[in-house]
Amino acid sequence: MLSTQIKQIETELKGGGMINILMIEDDLDISSLLARYLSQYGMKVQSVETPKAALNALELDHYDLIILDLTLPQMDGLELCKIIRKDYDTPIIISSARGDLTDKIIGLEYGADDYLPKPYEPRELVARVQSILRRYRPNLQPKSSDFELDESKIQIKHKGELLDLTTAEYEILRLFLLNPTTVLSRDYLANNAESISWESSERTIDVIISRIRHKIGDNPKQPRYIKSIRGAGYKFTP
Repeated sequence: MLSTQIKQIETELKGGGMINILMIEDDLDISSLLARYLSQYGMKVQSVETPKAALNALELDHYDLIILDLTLPQMDGLELCKIIRKDYDTPIIISSARGDLTDKIIGLEYGADDYLPKPYEPRELVARVQSILRRYRPNLQPKSSDFELDESKIQIKHKGELLDLTTAEYEILRLFLLNPTTVLSRDYLANNAESISWESSERTIDVIISRIRHKIGDNPKQPRYIKSIRGAGYKFTP
């Protein structure tokens, strides 16, 4: 029973919404730490230690973004950046302890989208990733004919009617609209809603979702849109 539920959740997570990242980093402690942290924000990280492994990974799978260290075995990261950009248009963030201005300029000239010198707070990396993906996917819109999201005006309409939402309610509903059919954990929702304190309890998220359901006429016992996934979180169904 439990294994079936886990497989169902894994399938739903693969169905959309997750950000697939390739991290090229030879420091296993750093890559492991960042992978765990980024997973809280809906980002799935595959870590490789060498340029050869990175190029093989790019041939075998699609990635939404690449995080590239410069000090690598086999080949300098700047040269690897140049090779990747020649064959792929995947956005690249250089993450390196090499803070020399020349490295930064060359990296950007070779096709990197951003340069983040180490050390840095992991939350800044999250913000950089989200910012770059917004530029690459500016037309990302909710796939639901019942809802209309207008991020420029910070408002959402339901069946043509403007919803009267608090800031927290808007942010949570926006996350659902941009990640349809994806199971979103309470931690993910809390971490991606700026108006919600990071130490907020699961109960806080549940209360906000209850209010959203009420405002969109979603019966909590038989929800049309926001469904509870036991032990995992919530899923928005367009």
